[in-house]
Amino acid sequence: MTKTFSQYNAAISTCKDIFIKKMKDYGTAWRILRTSSITDQIFIKAQRIRNIEDKGTQKINEDIRSEYIGIINYSIIGLIQLGLKNDQRMELPADEVSKLYDLYSNEARSLMENKNHDYGEAWRDMRVSSLTDLILMKLLRIKQIEDNKGETIISEGVDANFHDMINYAIFALIKLSEE
Repeated sequence: MTKTFSQYNAAISTCKDIFIKKMKDYGTAWRILRTSSITDQIFIKAQRIRNIEDKGTQKINEDIRSEYIGIINYSIIGLIQLGLKNDQRMELPADEVSKLYDLYSNEARSLMENKNHDYGEAWRDMRVSSLTDLILMKLLRIKQIEDNKGETIISEGVDANFHDMINYAIFALIKLSEE
């Protein structure tokens, strides 16, 4: 599991570096997004990955690795937005956003550690395409929860699905780096 921790940390570090650089370019313009819009942004990225996996070709010169990074970063944006739902500020200080990024990525890593303990790193034997499908399934679950005005009877909430998507996308990045 030590290998997984170092690979996970390297992937999150890459994602955060891109996130912070984009924040320097654009500020926190993403604060305008509703959760449903964030979900749709992630859906677009996951659907593109699936189309490329199914067709075996692509016409836009951005690899699927960058789409998985986008899924991770938008999922963290989703978690930040959920955590700040009563905060009306549009522009957030960079140091505050950096701390929030760390908070939510650490929550996802902790979840991964607990699940890896129980499941024995079963994800390592999965196909990347299955990880894509799991992300799409989580998105459909979030959309259903959103359609139900955030109410669930027995299921996990939107935040749990964002955490799972972060981990599935990181697993995909790790697997792609090992190919």
